[in-house]
Amino acid sequence: MISILGCPVYNSLVLEMSTLSSRLLPGSSLLLVLFLLLPVTGFAADWTGPEQELAKRIAAVTGPGAVAVDVMNRSSLRKRDVDEIGASLRSRLESLGLRAVKPEQAAAAIKVTLSENLQNYVWVAEIQQGAGEFSVVMVSTPRVEDGALVGEPAPLVIRKVPLWQQQQRILDVAVLEEASGPSHIAVLHPDKVVVYRFAEGRWQPEQALAIAPARPRPRDTRGRLVSRPDHLFDAYLPGVFCQTASPTFLSLACHDSDDPWPLGSGSTLSGFFAPTRNFFTGVLVPGLGQQRLVAKFYSAAAVPRPSYTLWLFAGVDGQVHLLDGVTDQTARWNWGSDIVGLKSACGSGWQVLATTAGNGSGDSIRAYEFPDRDPVPVSQPVEFVGGVTALWSEAQGTSAVVVSHNPATGNYEAFRLSIACGH
Repeated sequence: MISILGCPVYNSLVLEMSTLSSRLLPGSSLLLVLFLLLPVTGFAADWTGPEQELAKRIAAVTGPGAVAVDVMNRSSLRKRDVDEIGASLRSRLESLGLRAVKPEQAAAAIKVTLSENLQNYVWVAEIQQGAGEFSVVMVSTPRVEDGALVGEPAPLVIRKVPLWQQQQRILDVAVLEEASGPSHIAVLHPDKVVVYRFAEGRWQPEQALAIAPARPRPRDTRGRLVSRPDHLFDAYLPGVFCQTASPTFLSLACHDSDDPWPLGSGSTLSGFFAPTRNFFTGVLVPGLGQQRLVAKFYSAAAVPRPSYTLWLFAGVDGQVHLLDGVTDQTARWNWGSDIVGLKSACGSGWQVLATTAGNGSGDSIRAYEFPDRDPVPVSQPVEFVGGVTALWSEAQGTSAVVVSHNPATGNYEAFRLSIACGH
């Protein structure tokens, strides 16, 4: 049975909304088939091309048989358009051998979400076959009123470049200089910053700068390095702030501080970090519109919009809080405690990297976009042998540094992550 549910673009968040990971049953396998639309000619109001392509790709996954389909509108499309799209999609699926039945009689359950970003309408079909096989197909078509051709956007790829590894705990790594690659880095420890230069084919220590423990450190200490244009970097630890003296003379001045830590890159938003814990208190400076407070959180990511910025906060309570300056919505997605926002030349131009528990003993990180208020995965996950212990954006906002703990070697391993337009 095909049901068509029309709802406005900025409707209230439904907590049980079937995001791609949260719907999986325990022990089920995730077969992620992520496709984008082949070139299609037509007007924005002519849905023939994307309807045919989506039906064809759904049928390629399910094969002929009994199916149940829901269509949900999360875009600015009018209800009349949604009704027409749903009816046409049903007809095209039937012509490909997919017979509409009640959910309890179906061999496959298909949920089609009509969403959008700034440039395109994005239609995502989530396909559940039996108890274990879960697939996703996607098509897109431009939001234009002329007959321009749709280009073929490529799936996104997360690039993972090793930076540094060591037995001692790493809180963060900052790239201070680079040519064809990083040539000068700073590694943040709980009690010092060590600066390395790449020379003669290897990293060589250049200077160790002590951080006096002004107060006892939390057991699960966190810290962040932030590169600055007028001096090398700032270092943030619970209850402590450190700053280098100048761009050329390397010395580190530290003092007790409960000043807020910067959230994201290029943003004026900061958050107060609990000096004796490993999370942010929820107090924001200067705030988001009318909002100065959010639930305690581990990390935050920004998603810029044309007229405002949507902020995501990975809460200590396991929920993701979405703030836009007026409303505070919550959702439970299968995300970990570390998220970060990146800008790129791919997709919508802004992605969120989020950690999730991996299939084995390690974690993984995947890129998401937000056509509306729900995440759409746009990359395959990048796997880590162990658990992720830190994820911070770099100064330019186009890359991030992730630290993981490898249980096989005992090493902490730091990598740089960036978004590439795939093929």
